[in-house]
Amino acid sequence: MGLSVSGIEISLDSRDKNSSVNFVSHAHSDHTTGVNKTKPILASAITHDLIEARKGIKIKRCEELKNTQLLPSGHIIGSKQLYAETDNGYSVLYSGDFQTDTPILAEKIKTKQSDILIMDSTYPTPEVVFDDKQEVIEAINLYVNKKLEKGIILFGAYSLGKAQDIVKILNGIGIVPVVDKKISAINAIYKDHGIKLEYASFYENENVFEECTKGNFVGIVENNKLGNLSVSLSKVYSKRVFTAVASGFAKIFNMHVDVQFPLSDHADFKQAVSYINMCSPKLIYTFGPGANPSIFAKNLSKLGYNAHRFLNYKESLSESVLLKNKF
Repeated sequence: MGLSVSGIEISLDSRDKNSSVNFVSHAHSDHTTGVNKTKPILASAITHDLIEARKGIKIKRCEELKNTQLLPSGHIIGSKQLYAETDNGYSVLYSGDFQTDTPILAEKIKTKQSDILIMDSTYPTPEVVFDDKQEVIEAINLYVNKKLEKGIILFGAYSLGKAQDIVKILNGIGIVPVVDKKISAINAIYKDHGIKLEYASFYENENVFEECTKGNFVGIVENNKLGNLSVSLSKVYSKRVFTAVASGFAKIFNMHVDVQFPLSDHADFKQAVSYINMCSPKLIYTFGPGANPSIFAKNLSKLGYNAHRFLNYKESLSESVLLKNKF
């Protein structure tokens, strides 16, 4: 999907052969499918660095374009929304992934009034309501302090975003966690951009790693490593290994761990409605994988919003009849 601004075709977190610039809201892999070595990328500086590190390529960087503005989305470090005044005469705000709650490490969201809002649909129903973030953090701290007396604690997390949030939470109670290779590499980029994180990595400093793992410790690894590594650690150290995750999906799914904390960097339905009200759009397009956009648009329509599932953005804005029906 994309839009035309000042005669330039801009893709939105997607692969579009007709675009000349790719806007990338943040560096999670599902939003970087359109990134390659040749096409300029419009994104924050840290998003550029994270993409290059994760993909192992050098990318072309695009300066902010005329009639566009990058606004913090509150999702992960460097995440941005794109505000644009299009060639069709409409102001558009594309959210990317966002949250209105105060982030742990990311910059807090900023909004702007727009005619059209294209927004993320990760949590499309009113039934999902996130707990107060500080209460979730306190629950994590309480659990960690209690279980460290009995064994090792192993968190599974996305290597970018959630892993660093957990490091920061643990640092707040004086704990230096050990992290796996991929998380360590991303942590280093955070530090390069002035984000202080205290952690131990075998791949950065073997002596510090060994010191941190002498007694009971907390580890953070990628989600797909959690099960096998917890078994291995239990055998190597002859200790109980407690498994944990911190994710908004803990509100929906059984994640087959000892404890799951509903810590999200997305907006729940209530936050999404608050976001809409701050932007005051005349027309809302919902986007995302699977059935979520349709469900989200339907639930927003029940509340009186002019909301529709995103189909083809460029066609939607160029067809005057369709616009007339939807505005």
